[in-house]
Amino acid sequence: PLYSAQSKFDSGCGWPAFDKCYEDSIKTEVDSSFGMQRIEIMCNKCDGHLGHVFTGEQFTDTNERHCVNSISISFVKDKGHLSNKKQVKIVDKISSI
Repeated sequence: PLYSAQSKFDSGCGWPAFDKCYEDSIKTEVDSSFGMQRIEIMCNKCDGHLGHVFTGEQFTDTNERHCVNSISISFVKDKGHLSNKKQVKIVDKISSI
């Protein structure tokens, strides 16, 4: 799993938005395409592109918006095995761009 339903929020952008991910589920890379710098988020298991993370918008306490391509996620009901899995911010783990 990448995200918990508890970390999902409505950012108004039209894409699924999350403010934190499960620990070690996401990896990041600086994306310098289209004349700007963004933080690309990818699945840590399969390297699939998930979207980008944006900071400084003050939507949530974590101050992160993981803007995730909806085709890359599937919502499944938790059967209790994720209740102890840690959710984390990811921007603190990488250097500022």
